[in-house]
Amino acid sequence: MRFDAFEKILSEIKHLELKGLASQLKMAPPFRKELLERNKSVIKDAKKAAVMALFYPNKCNDVHLVFIVRKSYDGVHSGQIGFPGGKPEPEDANLEQTALRETWEEIGVKSNKVEMVCALTNLYIPPSNFMVFPFVGFSVHTPKFKLQTSEVESIVEIPLHKLLEDTFQIHTKVSTSYGPTVQVPAFNFDGHIIWGATAMILIEIVDMIKDIIKN
Repeated sequence: MRFDAFEKILSEIKHLELKGLASQLKMAPPFRKELLERNKSVIKDAKKAAVMALFYPNKCNDVHLVFIVRKSYDGVHSGQIGFPGGKPEPEDANLEQTALRETWEEIGVKSNKVEMVCALTNLYIPPSNFMVFPFVGFSVHTPKFKLQTSEVESIVEIPLHKLLEDTFQIHTKVSTSYGPTVQVPAFNFDGHIIWGATAMILIEIVDMIKDIIKN
C-alpha cells in the first residue's frame, strides 16, 4: 500500500474503539488466561514500559513497520523480536513520551519526526512482571535508522501487505521461561518469528486496519 493512502487509514484508526483482549487472545500463548489469573494480585504493582509501533514509507513509498531484534542477554526477552520501547525515565512526562524517547534511543528516529496516532490496549507480561503500554505512530519520511548497539542487535522491516495476510500467521514451538518448548500462535515473516506480547500488540493493529479497509 502506498503511504499517502495509508495516512488516511491512520487518521481513522484514532477514532476506532480498541479491539482489546478479544484481539490479543488470538496471538496469546495457550496458558495466557491461567497466568493472568495466577498473577492477579501482583498486576496492579507491575513495572511499567511503553513501546512504539512505528509506520513509515520506504524509499518506494510503500508502508512498512519496524521491529527490533534484542541483544542476547541473561533475561526472559533475550534475542526476541519486539517493538522499540522500554521503562520510563524521570524526564518522561508520560508513557507516550517514554515510547518516543525509547524509539529515538533504540533506532535513532527523533521524537519530532514521529506523529502519534493512538494508544493501544495495554497488556501484562508475567515472566518479567511488566505492564506494557503500546502506542502507534508514524513518520512521513523514510527513517535513517541508527541502532543502540548495546541493546539492539538489528532491525526487521515488514511491509504492510505482509502484516495483513493471514498466511503469515502460524503456530510454532518456542522456548519460554515456563518450559523448554511450548506451541504458540505467531507471525512468521521470512523466518522472523514474532510471538508473545509483540504478536498480541501487532494483531490488534492488524484487526483495526482490516476493519477500516473492509468499510
